[in-house]
Amino acid sequence: MNAVLVPRLRRRPMTVADVTAVVGVEVRAYSFPWSRGNFIDSLAAGYLAEVLCDDDLGIVGYSVAMCGVDELHLLNITVAPDHQGQGLGSLLLDALAQQGRALGLATLWLEVRESNDSARRLYGRRGFAEVGCRRHYYPAVGRREDAIVMRLPLGPVVSLSPSTAPTALPDPGRVD
Repeated sequence: MNAVLVPRLRRRPMTVADVTAVVGVEVRAYSFPWSRGNFIDSLAAGYLAEVLCDDDLGIVGYSVAMCGVDELHLLNITVAPDHQGQGLGSLLLDALAQQGRALGLATLWLEVRESNDSARRLYGRRGFAEVGCRRHYYPAVGRREDAIVMRLPLGPVVSLSPSTAPTALPDPGRVD
């Protein structure tokens, strides 16, 4: 009998102690990566930031999102290049959408490079619709690249009284 070892994955809030490893993934994944300062500033601002950890390999993905009045804006979602194509991006997106729903937010927004066909397909499979274009949004070699704006309805905004409003995010827990 052959045993297949399944990695043990868990999501947890990103901390400042994670930033060095996160930036290591970021620079392997992108030609124009976020800087260490971008991640530190996002944590200091209180943005929703999570890492996806493999018990043996460490951080294999992460997301950073900003809450608005009734919306969530995905600023960065990344899966380490050697772990792409395994459903981890879907896992991170679905978790973020669930957090938005738990917070009573109506919409999840994101921008994606026009040339990033694999990400656009992933977002489409997760229910996002292309709703606009931001001209010359991203840096690219010798030019600027357009961003496709995408939107995922999370459900109706529920008005909560102060006594029923959530006081904390749901526990990310373990993903098996």
